[in-house]
Amino acid sequence: MGISICTNCKREWIPHYYNTHVGSLKVHSAIIYTPTASKIILAAKENGLEGADDLLIAAIVHVLSKARLHEGSFFLVPVPSSKQSQRRRGRSFVVDLTKGISKYTGIAVNDCLQVSRRVSDQSGLTRIQRSSNMHGAFSIKPGAILRGEAIVIDDVVTTGATLREAARALNSQGFHAFGSVSAVTACVAQPLR
Repeated sequence: MGISICTNCKREWIPHYYNTHVGSLKVHSAIIYTPTASKIILAAKENGLEGADDLLIAAIVHVLSKARLHEGSFFLVPVPSSKQSQRRRGRSFVVDLTKGISKYTGIAVNDCLQVSRRVSDQSGLTRIQRSSNMHGAFSIKPGAILRGEAIVIDDVVTTGATLREAARALNSQGFHAFGSVSAVTACVAQPLR
């Protein structure tokens, strides 16, 4: 039968709709980052637990619906994982989530971003360190075609350094995120200082 998400965790995972700003980026999220949310994200990200993936996908689909982002001519852009993380996890976590979101919404996926230089693990870094760590870390994949409007997808936003870098990489090619919408995440964390 395998490992599954416990009943208490499922009971605490109730998608809502939160709007935050990370600089000029407008971010839509479904869940406040709590110890339970952390466990579910880690179960999906590091353990590949399908039930946890399903909860994250449902949360982001919920946000897309609440924000009315399921209508229009735009596409989903997953935040990329490093090759090292992909090897360790056996998959590209956010790309897989984004494909699951696409199945439910019908919104196309454009996996156009890549990690273009080594970055450190963000977990122990301050806001300033995260920003410095991520700056210039993403680029557009060779041959990628960018047409339509973009919604950047990630699992959690803390300082926004990763989302800002994704938007920077997209904007560096003359591409701009959809209107005032820049990103959708499953969870929003308390900002770091």
